[in-house]
Amino acid sequence: MTLLLKNVRLETGYLYDQTFVTATKTNIFDVLIENGKFIEIAPTIEASNAVVIDAQKQLLVPSFKEMHTHIDKTYFSGEWKAPTPATEGIFSRFKEEAILLPKQLDVAEDRAHAMVQHYIKKGHTHIRTHVNVDPQIETKHIEIAKRVLENYQDQITYEIVAFPQHGLLRNGHAFLTIFEKALQTGATHIGGVDPALVDRNSGEVLKTTFRLAEKYEVGIDIHLHDRNTLGEFEIQQILNEIEQRSFQKDVTISHAFAFADLPQQSLDKLINRMAANKVGLTTTVPIGAGPITIPVKYLCDRGVKVSFGHDSLVDHWSPFGSGDTIQKLNQFVQRFGYIDEWHIGQSLKYATGGLTPLNDVGEQQWPKIGDAANGLLVDAVSSAHLIARQCPISTVISKGNIIHEEEIELEGEFR
Repeated sequence: MTLLLKNVRLETGYLYDQTFVTATKTNIFDVLIENGKFIEIAPTIEASNAVVIDAQKQLLVPSFKEMHTHIDKTYFSGEWKAPTPATEGIFSRFKEEAILLPKQLDVAEDRAHAMVQHYIKKGHTHIRTHVNVDPQIETKHIEIAKRVLENYQDQITYEIVAFPQHGLLRNGHAFLTIFEKALQTGATHIGGVDPALVDRNSGEVLKTTFRLAEKYEVGIDIHLHDRNTLGEFEIQQILNEIEQRSFQKDVTISHAFAFADLPQQSLDKLINRMAANKVGLTTTVPIGAGPITIPVKYLCDRGVKVSFGHDSLVDHWSPFGSGDTIQKLNQFVQRFGYIDEWHIGQSLKYATGGLTPLNDVGEQQWPKIGDAANGLLVDAVSSAHLIARQCPISTVISKGNIIHEEEIELEGEFR
């Protein structure tokens, strides 16, 4: 497909008052897309064989990547139900899932479809989903998630994390056999959760996790909620395994609450080691009780790739997820007190896999000729405006094709 976007606003640089960025410069261009890539960007383009869209001076920004969600066990699109108190912490939820998830099997596929469609509408062209593998559900959720996501493979890319929510070793050898089957059934990553708390044997859990990742040639994405020195210890164990094995697949630590409360010297040592081993971190920008403030920019500035995710939208764990990444970015900049054009605009990278239209010094770096044509038309005049005012999306483009459009009232800089 050849797609011609007319009258597109692109960011071209920063305006400065001495050393401070005061505004983002933009110009209006035509953008030609063919075979899923940007092939020409110019003031005026004519292409007789193209589908033509008039962007009406809307801003083009990179599309979003949802890097941590659970499409398999959601209440989304179903009836409202708030979670019950977790009187035994995470173990309360395990007991609930043993009963709840088998009961939800009849609706799980429809709800997963509803979640994917919602993520597309909200500007996502990539989804990484963690999918339960446990003694009750076995590989059924993996099979459902794979079937659902395959329906959207012409629209989005995706990753499936085989997630041993109830522990990897605590359910015995028979469960490990089931888990290996899940890794043979389409998972791209192996997951895990708080091995010191759940399995009471973090060393053996992590050795098993890396052994299976090597055997099936998959990446790793582990949930770590453990705080302070226990969380630090588990992260160090993960880094030990990477270094000892010269592990080459991608490794992500999700949540990583330990980063919220380590002393500075310990924090810096851990960050430096994570960066050296190219270990990423995914956060939901938590806002719950207690000082769970992950130093996102500090991590990123020191070489750790940080991504945002929504976790659940609504399920028996939490009722608060929105799937709206513009809202998530707005929450982030408010949480850290970023009010200026540069800090707000550069925050876009946490939602796009690292892409921003301008680099740190205001040089245009996206879109470039040859880049994958995954983008959003938004009624905004800069990335900072988009995030601060939560401007709406009119058009979602993935692999060079329009996968979602909706009518919005264009207000531009006055929004």
